[in-house]
Amino acid sequence: MAYVHNLFNTNYLEYASYVIKERAIPHVNDGLKPVQRRILHTLHEIDDGKFHKVANVVGHSMRYHPHGDASIYAALVQLANRDMFVDKQGNFGNIFTGDEASAARYIECRLTPLGRETLFNPEITEFLPSYDGRNKEPVTLPAKVPVLLAQGAEGIAVGMATKILPHNFIELLEAEIAYLRNEQLLVFPDFPTAGLADVSDYNDGNGKVLVRAKLDTKDPKRILIKELPFGATTQSIIASIEAAAKKNKLKISGISDFTAEQVEIEIRLARGVHSKDTEDALYAFTDCESSLAVNCLLINTDGKPAIMSVSEIIGHNAENVVSILKAELELEKGQLLDKLHAKTLERIFIENRIYKKIETKKTAEAVVKAVFDGFAPFKKQIKRAVTREDVDTLLKIPIRRISAYDIERAKKEMEGILKRLAEIENHLVHLTEYAIAFLEGLIKKYAKTYPRRTELISFEQVGVKEAAQRNLKLRYDKDSGYLGYEVNGNVLYDVSTYDRILVIKKSGAYFVTDVPDKMFVDKGMLYCGFVDKQTTDNTIFNALYKDNKSGAPYFKRCKIEKYILNKGYSLIPENCTILKLTTDSNLLISTDYKPKPRVRVLSEMFRISDYLVKGVKAGGVRLANREIKNGKFVKEEE
Repeated sequence: MAYVHNLFNTNYLEYASYVIKERAIPHVNDGLKPVQRRILHTLHEIDDGKFHKVANVVGHSMRYHPHGDASIYAALVQLANRDMFVDKQGNFGNIFTGDEASAARYIECRLTPLGRETLFNPEITEFLPSYDGRNKEPVTLPAKVPVLLAQGAEGIAVGMATKILPHNFIELLEAEIAYLRNEQLLVFPDFPTAGLADVSDYNDGNGKVLVRAKLDTKDPKRILIKELPFGATTQSIIASIEAAAKKNKLKISGISDFTAEQVEIEIRLARGVHSKDTEDALYAFTDCESSLAVNCLLINTDGKPAIMSVSEIIGHNAENVVSILKAELELEKGQLLDKLHAKTLERIFIENRIYKKIETKKTAEAVVKAVFDGFAPFKKQIKRAVTREDVDTLLKIPIRRISAYDIERAKKEMEGILKRLAEIENHLVHLTEYAIAFLEGLIKKYAKTYPRRTELISFEQVGVKEAAQRNLKLRYDKDSGYLGYEVNGNVLYDVSTYDRILVIKKSGAYFVTDVPDKMFVDKGMLYCGFVDKQTTDNTIFNALYKDNKSGAPYFKRCKIEKYILNKGYSLIPENCTILKLTTDSNLLISTDYKPKPRVRVLSEMFRISDYLVKGVKAGGVRLANREIKNGKFVKEEE
């Protein structure tokens, strides 16, 4: 037992932590899972502007990823099909049809301009050793765009899962700008397959979204599907429609798939069926409509999994953009100051002929000292201390460069550096405005590339029961006692397989069941009707029965409101026989009694409406102390 406890307390917890942090859940900073980050880092390392074989990219990525080539290849294809950071060439599959990509050796990829521009800066990136210690990989990429919400993410870890839907790239940038201006702009999902979406219950990224295919029903005899709900493919849509047709949920004469670069599924309807009548059935019984539960689980900046709202993620991304831009500005400022310092020393060194003072020196130390002494009169022009490294750099300047030194050009270069430094200082002082301008520049550049695809509308989810067509005939054969839509007998109702019916036998026993194909109920069935809200709210059952021991008549009024499917119940008490049953409360009860000596009244009439409606388990009211001969319900004479 100690071994088992140790196994769970150490090995299993370590495994769970590893799967959560290193495989399945994306990081909030760059919105990437580790395998995606390693692929993009590899593409940046080998980037030369040309396409690379995917097999080659996968091989290079294996230096960082310890789980084999199959997972890298699958993640790369998925990244490429999101059309944001990976430019693809060749057959990468089809997100509309569900067709798979070609083998890695046949397809090529490279970084997109957006990826190069917004994801990488090795000089401000934190690195850590790879799994084998031979290389270094980034902890997170310095992403200046909201990758997580733009691409979406889905993953299952130990005891937790994430599902983040993709959003419109431009709308996300606009939301970040709004956040930086202390405003709020809500964003909603936008899917690459377009379609329709109801985001009423989105709950800022932790609720649900109803998605639908976009149906063209202009032609009354055919329906065209031009846009798909997220998560569905033309193959899954067609399969679900064919399955529904086989189960008689909808009637079609044929279905064809003409999808290429755009989705186009043609559904031809059966004779006598029109497109408007079939629309709800497609949404109810096929993959043309589905509900997506969303859960924004991610790895937070503290390295722990956390659930955040979309607004919180946008706020974090906006602040992250500001911090990355600040780091880049400070990095460039430092590099420009170094360059200005070197240019200043070079100008003084050449203009004032300090190099002439070393001609007579015999030793290396004397040469270095002569250069230091030569800069002494110009301390006010030099912004920082002159180092031995600076001197060594100056001494390596060739004579040809000294003789060809252009003072005016050097001054212009230094003026350009000073001008850029002034701009950087201004950006650092107005960092938020600089970040907003950067995001606005991205919007202007990529607005046409990323238009909104999914139309946001409000619609009610179609229930299967409401959409089902009642195209079956429920029949009852009183001679055999069988009930169902495959029975030969009198037609009772038009039904669908989603209807439920209440059956009351001649014994007073009753039960609720789904519409049967063929079921033995009773040769003397008293009642058969639909069970729905209207029935349970309005139908009153009026039962006249007698006690088997005394023969006395009883009358009971009740509603059948609660039941368990296919469980038997009794409308009347034990040791009683039901005489008549009706749902019409505007009748009279007529009773005939058995003759007895000295008894003159042999029949009576009672008004049904004079009696109260009670619970189904309650006993009936005794109408008389005499033995009943027969009873019936009659209309009141006017």
